[in-house]
Amino acid sequence: MSHALGMAIESLVAMLLMLTIGYCWLLNKRLQRLKADEHSLKATIAELITATEIAERAIGGLKHTVRDVNENLGSQLNAAMELSAHLKNQLAEGDNVVRRLSKIALAARSSEPAPAPAAPKVSTAKAVAAAAEAFTERRRAGGLAA
Repeated sequence: MSHALGMAIESLVAMLLMLTIGYCWLLNKRLQRLKADEHSLKATIAELITATEIAERAIGGLKHTVRDVNENLGSQLNAAMELSAHLKNQLAEGDNVVRRLSKIALAARSSEPAPAPAAPKVSTAKAVAAAAEAFTERRRAGGLAA
């Protein structure tokens, strides 16, 4: 019986050794795959670093472009505001000239003798236009009209 017990123990140890060898073989395969994955991961990381550097340069370029556009837009906005103020002044002056022309037309109409009954009535717009033409003719002649 001691021989059979020894044989059973030896068989059990041999089987455990076979399991250990099988497990080591399995671990070896997994380690080989892990090393292969490590190499591909290193390549991926290198590509990611390169892409990050390119993105950082692009962001720097975009920041520079935004700064330039902001300065350009600011100057254009200031120029537009100045032009708007200039146009506002010119419109006020034009309004003033139209008022003066209206006064001239009214004064000219009141100083003229009454038209003959057969003559057609001149509309107010035509009278203002005629007064404006007279005003510009006098101004061209070198004198101030009003």
